[in-house]
Amino acid sequence: MISRHKIVSICIKTLFLASTLSLAAKPAYGFIPLPNLDILSTLSYVQALLMKVGPLLSAVLFVTAGIFYAIGQFFPSYKRASLHGMSIDMIIGAIVVAALSVASTGLAAASTNLLSNITSNSL
Repeated sequence: MISRHKIVSICIKTLFLASTLSLAAKPAYGFIPLPNLDILSTLSYVQALLMKVGPLLSAVLFVTAGIFYAIGQFFPSYKRASLHGMSIDMIIGAIVVAALSVASTGLAAASTNLLSNITSNSL
């Protein structure tokens, strides 16, 4: 029997490998250089990172959730419930990542506007 820790470890390794291969295959989407410690540039860095890695991560989570659900069909009921629970958790995570990826531009603009108002009023 495969332990839950082993399945999660394989899933994390697969996600890392898929993101590494995707970023290496598309040099236009290469790694984003780390900005300085300015909060506005850090927010734009996070937004750019979410826009590039978010859709890939969401798709990988959906696929691995389907794989976990299918694997769960071969195990007894107590293990099946555990794997189905993990697959539902991954689907929820994929939906959250997809929503953040879509909304990252609007969230970054709103937070940048808010932070620029706060910093200009405090000086």
